[in-house]
Amino acid sequence: MTVTEDPEARPVETAAPEDVAFPVLETKRRPHSLLVSFNYAIEGVIHVLRRERNMRVHFALATVVLVLAFAYDVTKVELMALLIAVSFVLTAEMINTAVEEMIDLTAKGYDPRAKIAKDVAAGAVLISSVVAATIGYLIFVDRIRNPTYHLVNEVRAIPANLTIIALGLTVIAVIAVKAVSGRGTPLRGGLPSGHAAVAFGAWMAITLVAAEFQHRVLISTLAFVMAVLVAQTRVESGIHSTKEVAFGGLLGTLVTLLLFQTLT
Repeated sequence: MTVTEDPEARPVETAAPEDVAFPVLETKRRPHSLLVSFNYAIEGVIHVLRRERNMRVHFALATVVLVLAFAYDVTKVELMALLIAVSFVLTAEMINTAVEEMIDLTAKGYDPRAKIAKDVAAGAVLISSVVAATIGYLIFVDRIRNPTYHLVNEVRAIPANLTIIALGLTVIAVIAVKAVSGRGTPLRGGLPSGHAAVAFGAWMAITLVAAEFQHRVLISTLAFVMAVLVAQTRVESGIHSTKEVAFGGLLGTLVTLLLFQTLT
């Protein structure tokens, strides 16, 4: 007599599909490089500048405040207070945008709780703006009435400071143009080429600083050749086009030239 086994009486074994799925769950995600992380962070800033009008207003006011701090003789403590206030406002605006994006993504229809969350985030921006405006008023009210230009004179006397400021403004201008053009990433590709802008900005700064030296023509020529080589590598590597490199070089040259001509 043949004995038929009951399928339900057999020992339970792990199914093959489940065995295959385990290695997939255990796969570790490869961490981003430092350059990629910085690129994502700058893309976040550019996104807020493009999307939020209030962020553009705050950014413009922050630039004006820093220019005033540069023009007037503020102390280190006052400068630190201004930087903290400015960063607090910009950070609050970015968090407000992030909250709004998450609520719009998850909320279905009108929800009173979603409205409260958005109102609270907007209130945080309001409070930070009022505090920053108060700090700026307390620092600049007396200086505007009795202007001094001690800090400007110090920068004029030290070309290294002026060069660093010029290159910093060049980087800000590159990011701003990329935010408007929407091409490439903040640190790679797109219009304009940041490497070319900084390289030609440095060439212009070297040319202007070395104007009183005996071998100024040689120094300027060597700096120009180095800037051209930097631009050439960006084109040959396929990261930028000739137009993007040329625009970046022109941008860096003009920003540095205008700053030096204004303050010297």
